[in-house]
Amino acid sequence: MTHLQWVKLLTKKHTLLILFVMFLLGSAYPTAKLGINASVPPILFGAIRMLIVFICLVPFLNFKLPNKKYLLPLLGFSFSMGVSVNLFLYLSVEASSIISPLVIGAQLSIPIAIILSSIFIGESIGNRKWILIITSFLGIVLIGFDPKIADEILGFLLICGMAFFYASAQVFSRYLKELDVKFTSAFMGLVAFIILLIISIYFEGSTIFHLKNLNLEAWLMVLHAGVLCSLMGHMSMFYLYKYYPVAQVLPFYALFPIFGMLLSFFIFGEIPTLIMVFGGIIVITSVFLLQKIR
Repeated sequence: MTHLQWVKLLTKKHTLLILFVMFLLGSAYPTAKLGINASVPPILFGAIRMLIVFICLVPFLNFKLPNKKYLLPLLGFSFSMGVSVNLFLYLSVEASSIISPLVIGAQLSIPIAIILSSIFIGESIGNRKWILIITSFLGIVLIGFDPKIADEILGFLLICGMAFFYASAQVFSRYLKELDVKFTSAFMGLVAFIILLIISIYFEGSTIFHLKNLNLEAWLMVLHAGVLCSLMGHMSMFYLYKYYPVAQVLPFYALFPIFGMLLSFFIFGEIPTLIMVFGGIIVITSVFLLQKIR
């Protein structure tokens, strides 16, 4: 086998890995709906997910505390990514009877992250980026006018909140580049578990009762979210960043809504309306092109 053939083989393998990761990320939404339908309260669902992340990463930690200069960004990252993303995600899933608008709305995290990076890190936004940012928001507004969304507006607004906190987590992560990703993920998991559990106890109540009555389907959905989506999905992306520039990997994130909508169709029989499809195409295309511009 020649060197060129070996490189081509690796490229195919990594492409399949990226597609698999996008499938996992897209599956997070319909599987969350299955878990919540199986009587897992949404906030408790997020708390258990974060506990699973922490437990899985504990064996790989050296328990060396980082420099105190990382403390605030680490807490900000944990609150944004661990607490708020899970809180808004699962509340939006519970509040919605259809999943497709949620996976499209989650794409707003990319343009919001670019805007926040411009404000807090000083990254410049060119005219082409501004056009694509505006068109992505217009696509979301168009979906909001879909009559089918009228009864889903709370879930739609909640997923937009999730997108904001996911974007803010990306900004906080820029200050944590020197830290081991396993440590930041484990720290986030522990902090998020504690805070989400407290919120769940206060607002959802009967925590022990809910834990005792989780059935097999509920546990499988929570394990899917914690092990496959959080750990395998995100760790695989960090693995790919070792071989490819971020700009080459990021555009693939535009694919996860497609997998999410396909799974929603096969699992729940959801058929998106024409407005939803058209708005989704605008959002996904805008986000894809946005991540291609450097």
